[in-house]
Amino acid sequence: MGTTVIRGGLVITAADETNADILIEGGRVTALAAHDSDVARAWAESADRVLDASGRYVIPGGVDAHTHMEMPFGGTFAVDTFETGTRAAAWGGTTTIVDFAVQTVGESLRAGLDAWHAKADGNCAVDYAFHMILSDVNEDTLKEMDGLVDEGVTSFKLFMAYPGVFYSDDGKILRAMQRAAGNGGLVMMHAENGIAIDVLVEQALAAGRTDPRYHGEVRHALLEAEATHRAIQLARVAGAPLYVVHVSATEAVAELAQARDLGLPVFGETCPQYLFLSTDNLAEPDFEGAKYVCSTPLRPKEHQAHLWRALRTNDLQVVSTDHCPFCFKGQKEMGLGDFSKIPNGLPGVENRMDLLHQAVVDGRISRRRWIEIACATPARMFGLYPRKGTIAPGADADIVIYDPDATQVMSAETHHMNVDYSAYEGRTVTGRVQTVLSRGEVVIDDRTYTGRAGHGRFVARETCRYLG
Repeated sequence: MGTTVIRGGLVITAADETNADILIEGGRVTALAAHDSDVARAWAESADRVLDASGRYVIPGGVDAHTHMEMPFGGTFAVDTFETGTRAAAWGGTTTIVDFAVQTVGESLRAGLDAWHAKADGNCAVDYAFHMILSDVNEDTLKEMDGLVDEGVTSFKLFMAYPGVFYSDDGKILRAMQRAAGNGGLVMMHAENGIAIDVLVEQALAAGRTDPRYHGEVRHALLEAEATHRAIQLARVAGAPLYVVHVSATEAVAELAQARDLGLPVFGETCPQYLFLSTDNLAEPDFEGAKYVCSTPLRPKEHQAHLWRALRTNDLQVVSTDHCPFCFKGQKEMGLGDFSKIPNGLPGVENRMDLLHQAVVDGRISRRRWIEIACATPARMFGLYPRKGTIAPGADADIVIYDPDATQVMSAETHHMNVDYSAYEGRTVTGRVQTVLSRGEVVIDDRTYTGRAGHGRFVARETCRYLG
């Protein structure tokens, strides 16, 4: 692979902003040195490749800890494969995804994990890891959790939603949390009261309320908050840490903040759709609102300010995408006349880093906080740090040269996700990925894709570093 030098840029990590050049050897960061120092000049003279980052940011590749490639849902599948989804991730400056392997009810965890390895192996443009969805908690699967932790699948997702599909009752959740408390795993929770939501769905449809906007109304913010509270108390009883996924509601944030004020190991993630979109999108006419159906649902705009504040105060620690794309034509349309049949999920793996940079431009977060919530903390949370999520000697050379001044218009016409619409169609943002390295290999070269399926490798994860 030879040596690569990135020179002239502003290196931004969660901890520092430094005018430094970077030496890369064997796919890893070897050293940093001040611009125009004798050491940096010597590197450039002897390097096999020099990348000029003058006037640019040099940032760690993004870590998206919540994606669903090829995810089965409601009789169909998310349309991004591991090949198309990881290529789109690279275009968006994300160099590691953590996807969800799914256990089918009645099957073993091993069977589910093996199926996801088969989907991803040899197909990924960037590195990937797996969480495990627990759909069927029993004595056998509880024992399997220990083995998965040993082989680097160190987090387990459970659902308080979707009765009859992924749902686990409180007893099963408690048992899984107790097991995780013993083996070092991290339980991730989809916190919505699915039993109550199903009642409200049935009542809404019976009353003729079938449009996409009712998806948001039946999935009441209080039912997210109630489930979040219950998950926190179960985790306290089990003595286990808890990570709540896709937090969308003010009331749920308040539950997390209260728990963290007590010093509990409770963490929260939100997603760009909750920061930038709202129930106004769900209410778009002519069934266009179906494009924005996801769970937890989009909330009224006033919730956004509370989510941003929680990101600044660290009551929310991570922004992931929950990337789960379904085409409007033929897939979202399955719910015409019945919002409950609309496949739940939005595309976003390509948009996250740019949207969060726009938040920097708008003064909502700092540059270092941008890197913290999108790169460093997800890497720490899920046992990938310091290999991923930072630029430091010994880290994988997953590096993005980012143009903070370029403007772009987000559109399905120009994105690289395998889906027929953009959730951010027509939105102008400032900032754009210019060049991307994955383990030292250039996969986006000055806005040209040079990567390949099969470059990305499975990464076995350690247990949560955020608890240390």
